[in-house]
Amino acid sequence: MRIVDVREITQPIASPIRNAYIDFSRMTTSLVAVVTDVVRDGRPVVGYGFNSNGRYGQGGLIRERFRGRILEADPQSLRDDARDNIDPAKVWAAMMANEKPGGHGERSVAVGTVDMAVWDAVAKIEGKPLFRLLAERHGREANPRVFVYAAGGYYYPGKDNAALRAEMRGYLDRGYNVVKMKVGGAPIEEDRRRIEAVLAEIGAQARLAVDANGRFDLETAIAYARMLRDYPLFWYEEAGDPLDYALQAALSEFYPGPMATGENLFSHQDARNLLRYGGMRPDRDWLQFDCALSYGLVEYLRTLEVLHQFGWSPSRCIPHGGHQMSLMIAAGLGLGGNESYPDLFQPYGGFPDGVRVEEGHVVMPELPGIGFEGKSDLIRVMRELAP
Repeated sequence: MRIVDVREITQPIASPIRNAYIDFSRMTTSLVAVVTDVVRDGRPVVGYGFNSNGRYGQGGLIRERFRGRILEADPQSLRDDARDNIDPAKVWAAMMANEKPGGHGERSVAVGTVDMAVWDAVAKIEGKPLFRLLAERHGREANPRVFVYAAGGYYYPGKDNAALRAEMRGYLDRGYNVVKMKVGGAPIEEDRRRIEAVLAEIGAQARLAVDANGRFDLETAIAYARMLRDYPLFWYEEAGDPLDYALQAALSEFYPGPMATGENLFSHQDARNLLRYGGMRPDRDWLQFDCALSYGLVEYLRTLEVLHQFGWSPSRCIPHGGHQMSLMIAAGLGLGGNESYPDLFQPYGGFPDGVRVEEGHVVMPELPGIGFEGKSDLIRVMRELAP
């Protein structure tokens, strides 16, 4: 049993949308296939993965460093003998050989992308949905019903408040009861009017979260906090630079409602520092670590252990990214839910065909692996890389 190839292609997911910090007009993603010599139903098992939006494709790092380390490793060193399978932790260790600690940068995205594909292959080899495999291995009860919220509300050329309201109404019509919009890309009073327009549209049918994408300095973050506390928001997300823990801690003195951050923290050490110094409150705040950006599920398990040490429940995690990998982790390890992009970043966003949102939740189908084969537009692209 061995990995015989690791393939990568960089694909565009460009869009004219923007948040408070970046536009997505030249955004790319890496699509990866991990090909094994294990045969199921007459075909070699192939695991697939891709990196989350907001970080560019990682083809150079994958091809120049991480692919070779996997293929050059002794196949026996990557085996899980107890389960007659590939061991994701051993593959991870092979990828990270000769890497210095710290300075996570783009390599955490490259490793996380390959790690996703490895876990997809591992679950397919066992013939189980990944969420059930994870629950079994960690002594938990799997729950295929997962909370999801609709992320949108981006700034877009010519998009007025009527169009913003129509977008949010569309999410409610599809079964969501929490929606998210961007702030910080316009003057504060304009953002106030945008928020009030959305709240008028959704009424009591849904809750609204807002996301500043790390745009604010402390003074601006506090000004927004004073404005936002007038509204019953689901959360106030990523006000300042993700590594400015002092800003996040200071903000809790001005904003009593729930806050969320963590999508741009890429290791369990980063998570530990956030909980040490960021003033996050385990009774109300939310953590958004995204395994596809932060060295993958192998590292995410270390992050969950850090949360446990600090008295946080995994149910306070609602990952960024809107991908099926995080849905599987949520269902298998008891996270609080997952982000969702109903219309954006296709074909990578969304759910398998036939999965519908009902009362803000989806039920994961019983598909082996991560379930990419159930999403026809996505698996078509994946199979072009490795049939």
